[in-house]
Amino acid sequence: MTIHEILAAFKTKRILVIGDVMIDAYMLGKVHRVSPEAPVPIVSLESQEQRLGGAANVALNLQSLGATPVLCAVVGSDKEGIQLKKLLEEQNMLSTGIVSSENRITTVKTRVIGNNQQLLRIDAEDTHALNEQEEQLFVASVKKTLENEKIDAIIFEDYNKGLLTPKVIEGIIALAKGYQIPTTVDPKKENFLAYKGVTLFKPNLKELKEGVGIDCSFQKRESFNQAIDLLETNLGNEITFVTLSEYGVYIKDRNKTYHTPAHIRNIADVSGAGDTVISVATLCLATELSIESIAELSNLAGGLVCEKSGVVSIEPDQLIQECEGKQFN
Repeated sequence: MTIHEILAAFKTKRILVIGDVMIDAYMLGKVHRVSPEAPVPIVSLESQEQRLGGAANVALNLQSLGATPVLCAVVGSDKEGIQLKKLLEEQNMLSTGIVSSENRITTVKTRVIGNNQQLLRIDAEDTHALNEQEEQLFVASVKKTLENEKIDAIIFEDYNKGLLTPKVIEGIIALAKGYQIPTTVDPKKENFLAYKGVTLFKPNLKELKEGVGIDCSFQKRESFNQAIDLLETNLGNEITFVTLSEYGVYIKDRNKTYHTPAHIRNIADVSGAGDTVISVATLCLATELSIESIAELSNLAGGLVCEKSGVVSIEPDQLIQECEGKQFN
């Protein structure tokens, strides 16, 4: 398949994104002096922005690639939760899968930027796990979505904010198996080994080391292979996909392994690269591309967004430019 055929196939896909959503807020201004009250810079505020973040950024990447994202998450019953739904609607995304809870606040990460440099970040969030009733309500909400929508794949996007509890994970994977829908995971350390039976599991190297408790590196392949074997023994997943930073990406299924090195880039910001990688990998999986093509396209897309400052989505034109003339299978 050419990149044009692949992107055309992406446009037919509906992907369910389950994970911690948040608002990324920015306060931008100039610094001309230090405060007389404390040794801190004074920022003369010029503008403020609010953007979709967390799992919602995965949805933005999917949408940018032409797919239809369906987002399921829990937010607070607060003005920030209302604002998050408004931001979704402004992006022409459905907010029907967003459940409001009286027991939590909506996560907002506020970055204070002075002279184009981040000076401070303020996090307003609840990170406690959903209670039993909330777990049941949320899994029921996801079940209703699966009954009403034709879903081609499910992404678990975990930011350790309390949504993806072991019971929620187990319940949704069981639903996915019932509907024969492939599942992919972008994990965090907490509940790392709870995703039993998923299709594709995508940790970075640090998460792999912490998750299985083996200090390994890609250069020392024996310890790396031990970590992969232990991971797969615990999870029973079909595909393991590890991002290796400057060493590129590694992918393995039950028949073969494949490694593609990183492309030389002018790295500006790695923020959000993981969101792009899991989005592209999931769409490739839903399109039934080979593990080699999953690795190649995801690696390219993740590298491209690192060339831009801030959390940005991958643009199809960038992928076309990089992949023109190449064939994928």
